[in-house]
Amino acid sequence: MPAPLPLSDKQLASVRSATARICIWHGSVRSGKTIASLLCFLLRVHRAPASGLILICGRSLQTIERNVIEPLQDHGLFGDVADEVRHTRGATTAVILGRVVHLVGASDARAEGRLRGLTASLAYVDEVTLLPAAFFRQLLARLSLPGAQLIGTTNPDSPRHWVKREYLDRAHELDLVEFHFRLADNPSLSPAYVAALAAEYTGLWRRRMILGEWVVAEGAIFDAYDEAQHVVDELPPMRRYWAAIDYGTTNPFAAILLGLGDDDVLYVVSEWRHDSRAAHRQLTDVQYSRAVREWLDELGVEPEWTFVDPSATSYITQLWADGHPGVTRARNDVLDGIRSVSAALGAGLLRIHRSAAGLLDELPSYVWDDAAAAHGEDRPVKAADHSVDALRYAVHSTANEWRGLLPAPAA
Repeated sequence: MPAPLPLSDKQLASVRSATARICIWHGSVRSGKTIASLLCFLLRVHRAPASGLILICGRSLQTIERNVIEPLQDHGLFGDVADEVRHTRGATTAVILGRVVHLVGASDARAEGRLRGLTASLAYVDEVTLLPAAFFRQLLARLSLPGAQLIGTTNPDSPRHWVKREYLDRAHELDLVEFHFRLADNPSLSPAYVAALAAEYTGLWRRRMILGEWVVAEGAIFDAYDEAQHVVDELPPMRRYWAAIDYGTTNPFAAILLGLGDDDVLYVVSEWRHDSRAAHRQLTDVQYSRAVREWLDELGVEPEWTFVDPSATSYITQLWADGHPGVTRARNDVLDGIRSVSAALGAGLLRIHRSAAGLLDELPSYVWDDAAAAHGEDRPVKAADHSVDALRYAVHSTANEWRGLLPAPAA
């Protein structure tokens, strides 16, 4: 094999020390942990015994291709070795250094069945915390040949997550070595990029993704929210608009109009809600469609896009039938959406007009679920969150439009 890439002392030390049965690199994003782990994996593939399968496991085939195969094929990262990584997109195998490697997606507990009966000598696991615990345990059981090894990476999660409790915290009891990386451990990143990346994370996610800490989600989700700072009585001229809708029949129906002001700040310009329980009257899809159209007409606004709760299939169909412009399904990745709203609030990039009464009522009470946190899961309490969900749809679905406006953090 060609000489290894120029790596930091910490990366090189981790590769040299990765001799245990289970080797896990964890820590902040872009900290260099993935490149070190991939180099270690290539070295192990190069000398793996002919018997026993070699596996790469991840949340899905698509994430394996993006997070593992594509970096391995990057000449800028692995030089000539990249030519020895061959894969046809969509195929469940790759050929790496002449060895057939099986790609196994594990999106739910049923994926465990894909491992039954096989014998493996080497496994690379992308984002260990995103895999089902039963799948990970079964994978370890399949690594039964002498010298078999699991190499894994992950960003931090809750300190109660099963990866932390059952494995990392028990490293001294197990044949396991763990390597913790922080953003500062990657010397190849420019100060400008580090500053820009740090600006995208606040609160919980800053501690996890930038500082590399395993911290519990507790208390208010939007801990940066301050009514005195984020609520306004007057609005500047707007140059762009987007709408977002959280659909409800028995639960409240909430629509949010998000604007981008001439001052490069996002504003919740207006809100429309209907609470069928309070009004003692449910509305049909046709009536909701008409009501939203009338609300926007009254404001004199035609949004570029209207992001709708993706589960509201019949309502989306009704909006299309009524010719509502720019209707599309919202991005509904809850934690990523929360992070987007948190980043905008924390940077002072998002403000809310005082007329959005439902949203202002919900924001302070939008909290983490303690019961879920006790099981290592980050999940909001599912109550009084309809306008907040609409806000999350609007902000996260437009993230590519405004992330460049985030200021760099102070040095």
